[in-house]
Amino acid sequence: MENFLKDNEDILFHLEHLDLDRIIRLKEEGFREADRYPHAPKDEKDARESYGLVLSIIGEICGEFIAPAAPQVDEEGPTLENNQVRLNPATQKALDMFAQADLMGFCIPRQYGGLNMPTTILSAAAEIIARADASFLNFGLQQDIAETINKFASEEQKQEVLPRLCSGEWGSSMILTEPDAGSDLQAVNLKAVPGEDGKWYLTGVKRFITNGCGTIGLVLARSEDQGRGARGLSFFLYRRDDKMIIRRLEHKLGIHGSPTCELQFNHAPAQLVGERQRGLTKYTLWLMNNARLGIAAQAVGIAEAAYREADLYAAKRVQFGAPVRALPPVFEMLTEMKVAIEAARTLLYETSRFVDLKEVLEDYSEKHPEEKGEIIEEKKKYAKLAGFFTPMVKAYATEMANKAAYDALQIHGGTGYMREFNAERHYRDARITNIYEGTTQLQIVAAIGPVTSGIARMILDEYDQAGYSYAPELLEKIRAARKLFDETLEYVKAYKGHEQFLTYHSRRLVEMAADLIISYLLLRDGAHSGRKLKAAAIFIARMPSRIEANRNFILSEDGALLKNYPEVIGAR
Repeated sequence: MENFLKDNEDILFHLEHLDLDRIIRLKEEGFREADRYPHAPKDEKDARESYGLVLSIIGEICGEFIAPAAPQVDEEGPTLENNQVRLNPATQKALDMFAQADLMGFCIPRQYGGLNMPTTILSAAAEIIARADASFLNFGLQQDIAETINKFASEEQKQEVLPRLCSGEWGSSMILTEPDAGSDLQAVNLKAVPGEDGKWYLTGVKRFITNGCGTIGLVLARSEDQGRGARGLSFFLYRRDDKMIIRRLEHKLGIHGSPTCELQFNHAPAQLVGERQRGLTKYTLWLMNNARLGIAAQAVGIAEAAYREADLYAAKRVQFGAPVRALPPVFEMLTEMKVAIEAARTLLYETSRFVDLKEVLEDYSEKHPEEKGEIIEEKKKYAKLAGFFTPMVKAYATEMANKAAYDALQIHGGTGYMREFNAERHYRDARITNIYEGTTQLQIVAAIGPVTSGIARMILDEYDQAGYSYAPELLEKIRAARKLFDETLEYVKAYKGHEQFLTYHSRRLVEMAADLIISYLLLRDGAHSGRKLKAAAIFIARMPSRIEANRNFILSEDGALLKNYPEVIGAR
């Protein structure tokens, strides 16, 4: 039987070695639910076994059903008839299978019917699902919406909505973007007005809404007549009724199984979530950061699928008297794909761990306000790290997935360009990952602040203090590259006309930081496995040249592009 967990040695490696015990203890609140719920763990070991069992169930459903059905789902997609979306029958069957296995409330507390899983385990689940069918992940676990409701909604709202999301009875969507408000959500114009009955009423159009047919939606809308920009926006819980029309389904390059809808609200009733005027600055920001981590996992899953297709094809395809997998140009591509995927995965799980620590420490400090000192400082530390690593991993993993899918198709040659092979589907599916939930360029904007403020240096120092006696030569390569990064960062910060120069070089600086962080993480993984140490060696062998190239360009930059781009691309 196909099982997309059990056949992935690298995910299994991380599950064995991830530092999760403290997260488990805090999330399970001393295992006080062990006697109340039949599947609640009694200790850390029991929790880890539970995580493995749940991921194995997901791996089996993905390997046995979702992946084989993915080409059909991609070909046929969902349909829209009389304002109703009809999911592809295979997609609906997969959703039913997830619901029957009690997988829909993955991270939600048990009191609402959930499994109370950490974000780190959710990332592993998301990757497994995306490998099977990237489009199914977009609504198959619906955790971003459910977790946002759990964190910010009233208890009455949670009691009404969460059990139905956890059971799979209701689907959900985040309803944010508009025709004139994509990346710039401050430009949202969908109007929310209060009624005399205590409800709010939504009027306007939303576009590019994933699973916009879901029963529940979290809607960003303009609630203040005088409030322009972010301060005029609030967050609303909408339950689908006849006051919202699905005007069309988008015809997309990829992820065809996921319905992307254009919605028209006609004085549709909704409930305010949390406080007015905090819709974008607090609730949407939290929701999107969670979603960005999910897209990073989706990208890793797509890359894993593309790599496996390429490796299998290269082993079978004979040219010049030998399988093409034996040819240096091809085995080099395959090896670099494999190492890049493992690099993104270790960064993904480290990011997820920081997010988990941030969330469990926030929950703990809210329940124990008398505890200060170390808990408060730790909470601040992990909030900063989560805020840095989340956009960084989204940028790194999604760009990696696009290159992996590109290379996988290249290894297939002309065959990969044909619809009969999965390589071209993975190529199409990968392309959205570095666009939606914030383009790579926006992730760089979010990540450059922590790079220049010292957060990147703080975590690099922390990684450097770990013991690497098993690979001193690799550690020295990282330290030498780190010195170049530090010099470059100081140069940019001291540069005359600093702000524009920094903005121009932000991507190069973030890429340098990511290269160094991943090098330390892979080297750390190498303590537990000879194969992982060899993967680290391959990554670190190339890393200094990338660091040096970025450094040399930044330090020798004479402003040619900044001075000349208006004449080169022309005025508008």
